[in-house]
Amino acid sequence: MATPTSLIESSPEVLGGTPVFSGTRVPVKTLIDYLEGGSRLDDFLDDFPTVSREHALAVLEKAKEALAKEAHARAA
Repeated sequence: MATPTSLIESSPEVLGGTPVFSGTRVPVKTLIDYLEGGSRLDDFLDDFPTVSREHALAVLEKAKEALAKEAHARAA
């Protein structure tokens, strides 16, 4: 499955505007909560089959890039 053009979407009609994986009703925060709690990515994917591995990894990569950009901006 190809990675969606928009990885994350937010709409007042879907979970009150909570950011979700595009095309799903799965909050992105849920993935972060799983990982913070010590669960594996595979555990998350098993529990939320509407999110593909590629989609989850792309969202994590975007988060990593955003954190690196923020850290770089603060160091400058």
